[in-house]
Amino acid sequence: MKARIIPAIIGAVLACGLSVSQADVILFGHLDTSFDATDQDGGSDDVNFECTTCSVGFKGSEELGNGLKAIFLLDYQFDMFNRNGDSSNPTAITDRDQYLGLAGNFGQVVFGTMSTVYKSHGAMIDPLYRTALQGRDRGLQSDFHNGAGENLEGRADNSVRYDSPDWNGLSVGAIYTLDSNADDGETNDPYGIGVSYSNDSFLAYADYEDNNGDNTDVGGSVSAWKVGGKYELGMLALYGQYEDASIDMGTDTDLMVWHVGASATLGNSMAYFAYGRGKYDYTGSSSDDYTSWTLAAIHNLSKRTMLYAGYNGVDCDAQVADTVCGDVGPSGGEDEKVSIGMKHKF
Repeated sequence: MKARIIPAIIGAVLACGLSVSQADVILFGHLDTSFDATDQDGGSDDVNFECTTCSVGFKGSEELGNGLKAIFLLDYQFDMFNRNGDSSNPTAITDRDQYLGLAGNFGQVVFGTMSTVYKSHGAMIDPLYRTALQGRDRGLQSDFHNGAGENLEGRADNSVRYDSPDWNGLSVGAIYTLDSNADDGETNDPYGIGVSYSNDSFLAYADYEDNNGDNTDVGGSVSAWKVGGKYELGMLALYGQYEDASIDMGTDTDLMVWHVGASATLGNSMAYFAYGRGKYDYTGSSSDDYTSWTLAAIHNLSKRTMLYAGYNGVDCDAQVADTVCGDVGPSGGEDEKVSIGMKHKF
């Protein structure tokens, strides 16, 4: 049903462009198509097309007076190469950020489903964000930047998020999620907070998030913190992020993920390199880790359209508890990916 409803809504918006404009409603979207070749030791080898987080949506606002306005966003993800979806996603259309809120001199507060502050900051230092080689899919950033749900996933359901105004480059964000599981008899409401500072050449941020104790939905408590940033010096830019998490799922696990990167920009083209490592320390037992590195070239055809090509290799000790090594054999191995793609935003 949803697969038929969304195109109908888009068609109605396009057919009524004048009235939509007067109502301050904007149609926007993100298209990323890539040709990918993967080679996994002990896993599967494949050559295929990929549509990485392709989406279309609507956002808008209404002036309410005295500097206050109502804001909303409805964003839907789809897969242009897999029209009929699969058994786990039969319509091939899923909800992304969906919220309603207020904005003013105090900043903005929104209610619904939205990206966490933790995820938003990580996206700011990835030149390949929302492409087939994005760092959160290839081990350079943790799984706290992925997925959707109520337990510290990258997109939080059932939540409220506040973002402060920009105070001379300094800003604060916070998110609070209501635990919708009424059967656990407890109020385990995850939360997160982050702070960032930026100017013309420098960005720095710090984040903390917690699932607020023994969350029975996942069988344990989880908390994570990170610091990161970017520094630009002419045509050169340096990137870095360090994450540390404590995961108690019956067995205590400490997770550490870090990466550093550099890019060089000449005209409309960029060369990008990043290297990182993830490590899982299990209390009373061994540890597993992996390394990941990416080399890519990006060429901007315009402000909204870019071409990219690159390679990423992940070397896993074993099937560590991370999706980046999930398809590699139990004894470990290497997961390699080569991608050539095009990205367009409207």
